[in-house]
Amino acid sequence: MQRQQLISYLDDELKTRLIKDYCPNGLQVEGSDTVQHIVTGVTASQRLIDVAIEKGADTVLVHHGYFWKGEEPTLTGMKRRRIGSLIQHNINLIAYHLPVDVHPVWGNNAQLGALMGCNDISALPGVDPNGVVMQGKVNTTFEGLIGTLEQALGRTCVATEAAAQHEITRIAWCTGGGQSFIEQAAMAGAQVFITGEVSEQTIHIAREMNIGFIAAGHHATERYGIKALGEHLASEFGLRVDFVDIDNPA
Repeated sequence: MQRQQLISYLDDELKTRLIKDYCPNGLQVEGSDTVQHIVTGVTASQRLIDVAIEKGADTVLVHHGYFWKGEEPTLTGMKRRRIGSLIQHNINLIAYHLPVDVHPVWGNNAQLGALMGCNDISALPGVDPNGVVMQGKVNTTFEGLIGTLEQALGRTCVATEAAAQHEITRIAWCTGGGQSFIEQAAMAGAQVFITGEVSEQTIHIAREMNIGFIAAGHHATERYGIKALGEHLASEFGLRVDFVDIDNPA
């Protein structure tokens, strides 16, 4: 398909115009006019680009691209090497950040909710953009929830349990670096809040607001949105799409 056809389709499906983000969403580096072979991954690291080159891909589709707010704008050092590799091999770089977090089907949050076996999933009200924090129902214990996450994600979680909680029925989550939403989750009645990262103050907040907390890894919790989006493109348009997981313990 034509590159612009793909970009228009993704922009429409992911509703990029409705979401204020920290980086440009869509085409970030222009390469081939036609798209036949896409490599998807979490972050547009040099290793992912090198794999795309080895596979002969014409497009890289990621969750974490380039040109973040506050980032040094000059093309030097690491950024120059990354972008130089893409341009040299005529590879498109397409990136969607918050739109991939919040999409109700292919989003990181939707995919993590499915992995945790949640029911009655909905967006936590009052948080912008809608869907960046989700809530749902489960029937498990705190230890059982950790076990489910560690088995599904292949990660050892950082966790602290709220006092006097046995059966867990209501949880909230935000993939990636969402630890700052723990207070909203607690005030909304969640018994446990799950995200990717943990800050020092997060544990104190969890203890003092009596909410369980689990950090399951930024990379690990955000593998599945871009993977699901790529699988959809393969099915919808007959494109070759390879998901490449560049391991990252963070």
